[in-house]
Amino acid sequence: MRLLAFSDVHRDERQAARLAEMASDADVVIAAGDFASVHRGLEPLIDMLVVIETPTVLVPGNNETDEALRSACRGWKAATVLHGEGTEIGGVPFFGLGAGVPTTPWPWSFDLTEEEAGELLSGCPDECVLVVHSPPKGHVDGDRSLGSEAILRTIEERRPRLAVCGHIHESAGEESMAGATRVVNAGPEGVYLELD
Repeated sequence: MRLLAFSDVHRDERQAARLAEMASDADVVIAAGDFASVHRGLEPLIDMLVVIETPTVLVPGNNETDEALRSACRGWKAATVLHGEGTEIGGVPFFGLGAGVPTTPWPWSFDLTEEEAGELLSGCPDECVLVVHSPPKGHVDGDRSLGSEAILRTIEERRPRLAVCGHIHESAGEESMAGATRVVNAGPEGVYLELD
């Protein structure tokens, strides 16, 4: 299964149009959050992606809520928004969690505490593809290690085949191994990933 993964497009409609073109070369598209900027520009950005007919899994970033993302994606047949829930595509389980984890210092940000994230991740199946906006603590999460303990714990316990994240811009395009799990901070450029 060939995946196209990206995150943190932040209202860049030209980049979204490029990603929509790239999607035809993938079996599944993974969009790991932050389509808007400070809750603005979500719908015009999603309008650039709605042409994607490839099955697409999206999670909200900290710049949009899950409700706003679900609303913006209404009518996009290929899209599945995940936030504390899963789906199956081509026999492969996917599980998603959006938001900033742990909480950010910004009052406008859509965030979860580590405890809230842990509860929402409790339904994550073993060996799935995990799609999260925030990276796991200590992996592709910048010089200050701003990632989530709850996400790291879930990866250690459930051993997903792949974890795709974003959120920490300085680590965009970086990869890490958390035990047996490949962790990819996708970034806005988009990256193709092969799932064995």
